[in-house]
Amino acid sequence: MAAYVDNVAIKWGGNTWCHLVADSLSELHEIARLLGLRRKWFQVSASYPHYDVTAKTRARALELGVLIGDRKQIIRCARTLKSELASVPKQPNQLDLFSL
Repeated sequence: MAAYVDNVAIKWGGNTWCHLVADSLSELHEIARLLGLRRKWFQVSASYPHYDVTAKTRARALELGVLIGDRKQIIRCARTLKSELASVPKQPNQLDLFSL
């Protein structure tokens, strides 16, 4: 299993941003935790599940062993993460753990 950052350079709010994904949700949340990202920053409702990270955080992620993902790898992870999220049964009044 692995985690990936893309080469997207989105300028917003005075920073340059890219996306962090992984082969599984557990790995994605673990690398995010190691990077000091808050769970509530998880983009669960975006076009695909990911964390947005600044260029500075991206550099730290690469130091931790996160790989640079090309477009195909990012899409592969996106599909896997969406599928994993879809398989998690939601119960009425259940706390949404992805929003914490």
